[in-house]
Amino acid sequence: MGGHKMYPAKFEFHRAHSIQEALDLLKKHSGAKLLAGGHSLIPMMKLRLTQPPVVVDIGRISELGGISKENGHLRIGSLTTHAELASSEIVQKCCPILSQAAAQIADPQVRNKGTIGGNLAHADPGSDLPAVTLALHGIIHLTGPNGDRQIQASDFFVDLLVTELQAGEVLVAVELPVLDSQSGSSYLKFEHPASGYAICGAAAVVQMGSDGSCQRASLCFNGVTAVPFNASLVGTALSGQNLEDTVIDQAVTNNLEIEDPMGDIFASGPYRVELAKVYGRRALKAARDNAQS
Repeated sequence: MGGHKMYPAKFEFHRAHSIQEALDLLKKHSGAKLLAGGHSLIPMMKLRLTQPPVVVDIGRISELGGISKENGHLRIGSLTTHAELASSEIVQKCCPILSQAAAQIADPQVRNKGTIGGNLAHADPGSDLPAVTLALHGIIHLTGPNGDRQIQASDFFVDLLVTELQAGEVLVAVELPVLDSQSGSSYLKFEHPASGYAICGAAAVVQMGSDGSCQRASLCFNGVTAVPFNASLVGTALSGQNLEDTVIDQAVTNNLEIEDPMGDIFASGPYRVELAKVYGRRALKAARDNAQS
C-alpha cells in the first residue's frame, strides 16, 4: 500500500450552518459528500476508496440534533451520537434495544463522534444500527431539493454501502416506535476482534399478549448479508406461540434461510449462517425475558 493512500485526494471543504445551506451546497457542487461524525467517510477518503471533490460538514446543524417523544414514537435527530443513544434515559426506557446496540459500537472515541444518521446512510453491513432500525420497522426522514420524504427502513437499504438516499438529500431524522411494557428486545453480536464490526449481529423484538403468547416478533441481522437481513419467516412462525426455548429453537431451525451470505478471510458465508442461527435464538430468548421482567 503506497504511503499516499493514507492521505485523501484534494477536496473543497464547506461548513453548513442550516439544513437549507447544506441542501444549497449539495445542489451547487456535484458529487459533494456530507460529513457528520466522519468515522465512515474519512477512512474511505484516506484510502481513496472515495474521492469527493467537495465535503460539506453538517456536524454543527442544531436542527439535526435532539431526541423527542411524540405520538407513540421517538424522533431521533440524525446527528445524535452513539454515546447519546447509549446514555439517553428516554431511549433506554422507550427503545432499549437501540441503547444496547449503540453501546456496542466500536470504541468510546467512535461512539462520541459517530452519528445515527451517518451510520444508516453509510450502510456498512457490519454496522450495528441498520438491523435494529429494520427490526423496529423504523422510518427514515429525508429532505432534499424536492421537499421532504419518508422511507421505511425495509426499503432504505439497497445494496452494499448503497441506500435510497438520493444525490442532494440529507437524512434528517429516524422515527422509531416506543416499545411498551409488553414488549421485549435484545441486540447481541459476534464481533470481529480487531474492528468491533458485526460478523453477525442479531436484533430481536417481541410483542407479548396478555395471555403470555407472542403477538408479533421480528428478527433481523447485521453482518451476514450485504444489506440488513429480515428473517420474516421466523417472526411469522412465532406469532401466536408461547415463546418457550424449544419453540424459539424450532422456529429458527426451520425458518431461517439465508441464500446469499457474505464470506471473507475471517468468516465464511456458511459460518455466518450458523452464527445467525445461534445468535438469533439467543436474541429472541433475551427479548422474551426482557418482556417478562
